[in-house]
Amino acid sequence: MRYDDIVLPDTPVCHAAREIAAKYHTPSLMNHSIRAYLFAAAYGQANGIAFDAELLYVSAMLHDMGLTPEFDSHAVPFEEAGGHLAWAVTAGAGWPEERRVRAAEVIVRHMWDEVPVDSDPEGHLLELSTGMDISGRRTDDIPPGVREEVLRRHPRLDLAQEFAGCIAEQGRRKPSSIAGAFLRGGVLDRIAANPLDRL
Repeated sequence: MRYDDIVLPDTPVCHAAREIAAKYHTPSLMNHSIRAYLFAAAYGQANGIAFDAELLYVSAMLHDMGLTPEFDSHAVPFEEAGGHLAWAVTAGAGWPEERRVRAAEVIVRHMWDEVPVDSDPEGHLLELSTGMDISGRRTDDIPPGVREEVLRRHPRLDLAQEFAGCIAEQGRRKPSSIAGAFLRGGVLDRIAANPLDRL
């Protein structure tokens, strides 16, 4: 498999989601969102997982929007805030209710320990790819040539330091959230040891 084999959906809502992400994310978080889609799609294609590329792309672009100052919520975990934003964005794009709910679900579930591939392939792929990019889990499951080309085109920049700061802040402010559990479980050490930062 090569980088150019990765399916890139070309629809108005995909362009809108990417534009929104670019407006509010730092360059490091923007590149992370792009890599989250590319790693997810590459893994799905290489392993015969049928997925909705448009749904996965929109969810990947918006999955960390709850970390931005403009969309951070004092009331709910950041992944839930991102899910609400995705629901609103896709409503504006004319998606039916069920599909809007799916976008929100995929974003919320990317923080789960595991998402069953049979019942939610997009959630499974986004949970897997974000884990790869943030903590380096299962990065060998991406073909090396694809992995290196993704990193070359969309470099990591200051992601490790920036995301560690974001998750630490979320965990301290919202200790009952998944981010809080991750913080107590040593996620900062896993972020610091991510092998992708040494490629």
